[in-house]
Amino acid sequence: MASLRILVDADACPVKDEIYRVAWRTGARVAIVSNAHLRVPAHPLIERVVVADTFDAADDWIAAHTDPAAIVVTADILLADRCLKAGAAAVIAPNGKPFTTSSIGSAVAVRAIMSDLRAGGDRIGGPAPFGKEDRSRFLSALDAALVRAGRARR
Repeated sequence: MASLRILVDADACPVKDEIYRVAWRTGARVAIVSNAHLRVPAHPLIERVVVADTFDAADDWIAAHTDPAAIVVTADILLADRCLKAGAAAVIAPNGKPFTTSSIGSAVAVRAIMSDLRAGGDRIGGPAPFGKEDRSRFLSALDAALVRAGRARR
């Protein structure tokens, strides 16, 4: 049985340092997936994966490597949907919001509506600024996901 691992959609991920600390504490392996060379700690639990600089290359790699031993960290709703369908143990946004099979359908629908509104010229505000509360909520969600996934794998 493969050990738990955290797959990170890393290009714009604001919680990479928190993920490293959790990995070191729990022994979970981490794959930092990006289109560009990002600096990552030199540690046997941390793997840097640099994919082609093409549209959705990082998403495709993450989705292809997602299975029940994977916890995925992404803000990308469509990638979250793909990972849930691939059987991810958990999918968590950097703000700590979990994506679940029961919530992903409405998230995809809202994303499509907002995209249509923007395409029509409507000015729509973006997400709220990332703050300390988001970081704390993320750490709690990641810890809980690792515990749940570890129990499910026993």
